[in-house]
Amino acid sequence: MPESKAALRKTLRAARRDHVAALDPRVKALLFMRPPAPLLNIVPDGATIGLYAATADEAPAFSYARFFHEGGHRIALPWFASREAAMTFRTWASPHVDELLVPGPYGMAQPVEDADEVVPDLLFVPLVGFTANGQRLGQGGGHYDRWLAAYPEVPAIGLAWDAQLVDSLPEEPHDRPLRAVVTPTRLYGPW
Repeated sequence: MPESKAALRKTLRAARRDHVAALDPRVKALLFMRPPAPLLNIVPDGATIGLYAATADEAPAFSYARFFHEGGHRIALPWFASREAAMTFRTWASPHVDELLVPGPYGMAQPVEDADEVVPDLLFVPLVGFTANGQRLGQGGGHYDRWLAAYPEVPAIGLAWDAQLVDSLPEEPHDRPLRAVVTPTRLYGPW
């Protein structure tokens, strides 16, 4: 395993990209449609669920948004005022209406500016790599690390492709383990 996080990210991004490119699009469209049943046991009734707008190679999260919305949960997505601003979450009133999203400063879809700012009760996070015991390697910007440090009571659950699993990751004091990780073939945790 490469020693530096930057080198590890490069290696894992390439593996993720190759994995996703090899998926039959018809099969890919059927993955991550709903959370595994054991995971639903840790979702509080009426919880605000934080999700993300996936990039082309990240595990998709919008089917989860529709699933939870139809179950009566409020949905929230990351929101940035600018590239220099801290990540917050704002509500996505309906995950069936794409017009309620606009491009954010990083080019990813985010709720419109006048959407309510909220703190999710449960957060699904993207990742570059993960371990079977819940360590996470993110994109490197630290947005989720800082947000999770400010809200340590909010459980974070990773969504990933199986190809993103590694034996170990370098740890830093600010790294926080995930409560669970969902892949197309397995649920790791909840711990």
